[in-house]
Amino acid sequence: MKQFNLITSLVLCFLLFIFNNVEGQNKTLSLDETLNIIRKFHPVAKQADLLVSLANASLQSSRGAFDPAVYVSNDRKTFDGKNYYSYSNPEIKIPTWFGVDLKAGVENNIGDRMEPMFSAGKSTYAGFSIPILKNFLFDKRRAAVQQGKIMVNMSSQDRLLAINDLLYEAADAYWAWVSAYQSYVILTNTLAINKKRFENVKQLFIGGDRAAMDTTEALSQLQSIEMMQLQSGLNLQKQKLLLSNFLWSDSNTPYELTDDIVPDSSWNVVLVKDYPLPSLIDALSSATTMHPKLLMVGFKQDMLEVDKKSKFQGLLPTLNINYNFLNKGYSSKGFFENRLFQNNYKYGFQFGLPLFQRQARGEYSMAKIKLTGQQLEKKHQRLEIENKVKYAFSELISLQQQAVLFDQNVKNQLLLLQAEETKFSIGESSLFLVNTRENKLLESQQKMAELKTKFFKSIISLQWSAGQLR
Repeated sequence: MKQFNLITSLVLCFLLFIFNNVEGQNKTLSLDETLNIIRKFHPVAKQADLLVSLANASLQSSRGAFDPAVYVSNDRKTFDGKNYYSYSNPEIKIPTWFGVDLKAGVENNIGDRMEPMFSAGKSTYAGFSIPILKNFLFDKRRAAVQQGKIMVNMSSQDRLLAINDLLYEAADAYWAWVSAYQSYVILTNTLAINKKRFENVKQLFIGGDRAAMDTTEALSQLQSIEMMQLQSGLNLQKQKLLLSNFLWSDSNTPYELTDDIVPDSSWNVVLVKDYPLPSLIDALSSATTMHPKLLMVGFKQDMLEVDKKSKFQGLLPTLNINYNFLNKGYSSKGFFENRLFQNNYKYGFQFGLPLFQRQARGEYSMAKIKLTGQQLEKKHQRLEIENKVKYAFSELISLQQQAVLFDQNVKNQLLLLQAEETKFSIGESSLFLVNTRENKLLESQQKMAELKTKFFKSIISLQWSAGQLR
């Protein structure tokens, strides 16, 4: 019958109808466009950028321990008309990376009752302070700078890890929206087919060619599809709102997807069996060398190495040597004319060593234990990441195989529907069986769309497990 041949034609042209008729009237939003919007405007992405800025600020702060500094001290006392003393001492101190601190300054000391340790009149000096044992090769200042540099690298990986997770969640929401949209389109077009079928059957009943039961059967099928379409529309609205959670504008305001925006469906005409798959070996190699989480664990290990190196200094005795070249007046003449311990110098040293070293030994042991624990954590994280990549790849292969098999199932269901329509047209079948075949085809089409979206989502899952979403 002509009306059923029309049904078959509509089914055969189903995908073409979806792409050309539906999307041609709407704006499409692809996955790449969605992820680009999220990278630029999502608050989590912006917060991740702030982490790097914060780490750079912390590094700058730690470098401040090596900044030259100028000090001016002035101390004066008069009593009962007498000038006891007046001390004036501008000084510049220059810390160096190698542990030697340089200093230079001038003094002007006058008064009737000066301390004997001060030189009367104007003088200049230049000298240095050297830690011979403890803090000579390494100290807390250098440790802070090295750890600050590591923190910058670690914050960069923390940013990539946050973006990797964010984009994966967004891609998951996007493909859920795509799946809901495809289901809604399938049901909407199936509903249109059933409306035409019901009208045709009703006209045949009026003409006396069909029984009243056929109109009831057609109406029942129409109402069932309509209910499914309404529920699918509700689910589509839900998935659209969930995806909107990830969309923000450049003015830091949330953006909600409007009804005229639909997902890009060009992927739906892709043959899954011919789709190029990523290499498992490449994915594992990238994951074990470039995954942000694994790199972060490595940087934490580097920080503990620095901490261990710093704590080792606590086991060494303290031996600091101070030496100043002295000169009369404010002139630079006369400096360095005498040998170190010949004339015009000031010298001193400080030695110290705790007798039991319990604090230093305890801190050094804790540093080694933490480092060992971090090394074990790195091995654990590496194994966990490798297994995630392997599972994601296995899921991808499985979904590809399922999609290929189910594609054949859709074709078979279509052939069965066509055969049932032919039988119905010659009076050897019933509308109930035609509807049953159509329901099976509908389920297969929905399942096929779901499998394809899962297949493309699994590609994202593989990239996420390898830490490649950036």
